[in-house]
Amino acid sequence: MSDPAPQEPPPGDAGPRVRPMVLFRWGLYASLGVLATAAAAAAVYTTRGVLTEALIALFLAISLDPAVRMLMRWRIRRWVAILVVVLVALGLTAAFLQSVIPALVDQFHTMVRDFPRYMTSLQHRSASFRQITDRFHLTTQADKLLASLPGKLSGGAAGFTRRTFSTLASALLVVVLTIYFLVDLPRLQRGAVQLFPRARRDRFARIADVMVDKVGSYMIGNIAISLIAGVAAFAALTALGVPFAVPLAFLVAVTDLIPLIGATLGAVICVMVALLATRLWPTTVLVLVFFVVYQQIENYLIAPRVMRGPVQLSAAAVLLAGLIGAAAMGLIGALMAIPIAAGIKVLLAERLQARDAADADADAPGDGETAPQPGQGRSPTLPPPDSARPVNGRSRPATRDGDRPDDATPG
Repeated sequence: MSDPAPQEPPPGDAGPRVRPMVLFRWGLYASLGVLATAAAAAAVYTTRGVLTEALIALFLAISLDPAVRMLMRWRIRRWVAILVVVLVALGLTAAFLQSVIPALVDQFHTMVRDFPRYMTSLQHRSASFRQITDRFHLTTQADKLLASLPGKLSGGAAGFTRRTFSTLASALLVVVLTIYFLVDLPRLQRGAVQLFPRARRDRFARIADVMVDKVGSYMIGNIAISLIAGVAAFAALTALGVPFAVPLAFLVAVTDLIPLIGATLGAVICVMVALLATRLWPTTVLVLVFFVVYQQIENYLIAPRVMRGPVQLSAAAVLLAGLIGAAAMGLIGALMAIPIAAGIKVLLAERLQARDAADADADAPGDGETAPQPGQGRSPTLPPPDSARPVNGRSRPATRDGDRPDDATPG
């Protein structure tokens, strides 16, 4: 008797319909997700200033952590090491600002006051420069800029006072957050590692340690190189008799923090000031020669010894990371972007190494198998089991333990 033919659904029936309440719940959940995402984005945008300061503090804590661990290797407790490192860092910063700021302010006012005289002297010495200034009215524009500069810098007594207190409050917040992050940095690392699956926590713990080491080594090395550049520039400008040696040296130290183009930018500004304030030969030429020679010494002698390869990135990657960081957060972002990019490179390298190791394990022969000899391929088919091999010209059917074939007769 044949099976009954399956009944086809009516032409207008498209299957089970979704109930309206289910659609309402789906729409409600989707709307709540969109609202939660929008609220989180609005909260991040509203508190972007505080989050930026917290990010800077975390970056400074990671940068100071190598010094703390170095003291801990001398059997010093972590809180004592943190106290020593913070006090030394604050003391050096205060001493540097105390020695630089008075001379910097005095020489800057002198430079602004005497700038028109320097322009006039250069016009008398160079006919070409005089033609350029007369054609584009550079002298008049420079006078207008210098006249409006004090008002732009101060913005009135009230605005200047407000910005001063805001800067001091932000600096104090960054210092306090840096200390907190230094104290809790090991716990923060362990907490970040706990977010990953248990089987991968050891590998990501090693990656986190490498990233922290790279960030700290890069920042400490970069600051050391910038201080060396500033001291060398101050000594050279003072020896050559170039005025405003203190602000120019400070500018060289700050711009040297910028990757790739910072040292060149500081050198160009120093050469331009030397050209305006002194004669072309021999002072300006010697200033140019000094910066060219020092840049080569820094690139091939100072930087390799100080940095010791903490950041292994190509020039294109360094430039791209610096530009992205500068566009996002200015100078601080440019400084933070390069070690972060190096850490991302470490993470990607670890992932690629793990993938290659997994592929090698998958290709390796298993237990009981022999690796194919060179020139021989693996057998495409496996031999049949003993129960299915032919017996007396016929194939014996496979049976389970204790079962007999249908054609077998009891013994």
